[in-house]
Amino acid sequence: MPHGLTRELAGFIAGLTFDRIPAAPRAMAHVGITDCVGTMIAGSVEEPTRILMETLAPARGEASLFLTGPRVTAPEAAWINGTAAHALDYDDVGMRGHPSTVLVPAILAEGERMGASGAEMLTAYVAGYETWGELVFRDPDQHHQKGWHPTGIFGAIAAAAAAARLNRLDADRTGHAIALGASQSAGLMANFGTMTKPFHAGRSAHAGVIAARLAKAGFTAAPDALEHPQGYLAAVSPHGAVDRTSPCKAGIDWRLMSVGLSVKKYPMCFGTHRALDGMLDLLAANPVRAGEIKSITVSTGRRNFTILRNSHPQTGLEAKFSMQFAMAAAVVAGRAGLGELTDAFVRRGDIQALMQKVTVVPDDRVDPVHNGHAPYDLVTIELGSGRTLESARVSEVRGSPERPLQRDELWTKFEDCIKVGNPELNAPALFERLMSLERQPSVAALTSLPKAA
Repeated sequence: MPHGLTRELAGFIAGLTFDRIPAAPRAMAHVGITDCVGTMIAGSVEEPTRILMETLAPARGEASLFLTGPRVTAPEAAWINGTAAHALDYDDVGMRGHPSTVLVPAILAEGERMGASGAEMLTAYVAGYETWGELVFRDPDQHHQKGWHPTGIFGAIAAAAAAARLNRLDADRTGHAIALGASQSAGLMANFGTMTKPFHAGRSAHAGVIAARLAKAGFTAAPDALEHPQGYLAAVSPHGAVDRTSPCKAGIDWRLMSVGLSVKKYPMCFGTHRALDGMLDLLAANPVRAGEIKSITVSTGRRNFTILRNSHPQTGLEAKFSMQFAMAAAVVAGRAGLGELTDAFVRRGDIQALMQKVTVVPDDRVDPVHNGHAPYDLVTIELGSGRTLESARVSEVRGSPERPLQRDELWTKFEDCIKVGNPELNAPALFERLMSLERQPSVAALTSLPKAA
């Protein structure tokens, strides 16, 4: 096979088997898949999901919506389930975006259609994640700077890789699939805080499934679509400093080991999480009422400052991208959970008043470990009495690979998500089957669970 990133990456995807994947990436894949299924089921009752379902009106087919819902055509199942998984912005984070919210819906839908085993689905997840990692880290600059939503622009290619693996495409057809995925990449930051942000994830999952099917049927695409001077990497690069020539490292440097996933503790943009950890710890040590506060100042990285665009949110969707709301919710409610991300809570007078007292200061220093972040986030509270409280300097968030959630914490989040989206579902049995996915014979092991006792 001639040298070239598209061809080399296709060779990795086509040749990946379950037994080639080291133990650590397998374990991380279990976490990503399990957490995403929980957020997908929680998001199944959200408005973006409902509207998309009603508008698409998919035909009856071979893939399940939300595991136990109607069976519809697989591409549309991936589209709707992907939108649901990202609807609450509670899904995991890694590699500048949200890998699982694209990969898992595509894999569940196409895997159910193909009769894939749990081991094959795990392999497809790793193929998609490593494809994403191979591409995103070829550019030192943050794609958010150019207005791109990385989940949308990387997700379509990664989902195509995962679907190609499930369809057992050879290297040539896998190359066509990821090139087709590249031409379907899209997603604008301007749409953050609206229903269109989760649509990016669902559309990418759909694009990946369609790309693999077309390639399987003989549809062609450029063999150098990723690295060509007018190809994908050059087109989405913020400043053109992208590496289009280095050999592919997928399967050599496992990104699921070196980067991993951050599982969210809060259903808000990940840019708020450092500050939320700092604020909640500060309040635990120093209980303060909203009326005592004169001002709150948050120092965070420039990228987060840009992404968190809603300083005066009026809806739950807008509040997900508001540092002002995150800080106000932490003070007033003592948390920032699903119960706080409602229009009614956001519009409460005490929340609106406290948000006016929050100032966000961008920090242009660069964290040498976490690209795109400042070295730390810091929260400072000034009280009316003149007293000043300062949080710890937070650089590692709870749920990150450096401070991972333990199995019982993962279960607690998963259980909460199931209660929101489908309380009749047997959450303990589903959690255990997802965390041991390689032992499951097919998706039917997940979709045919008895109801909760």
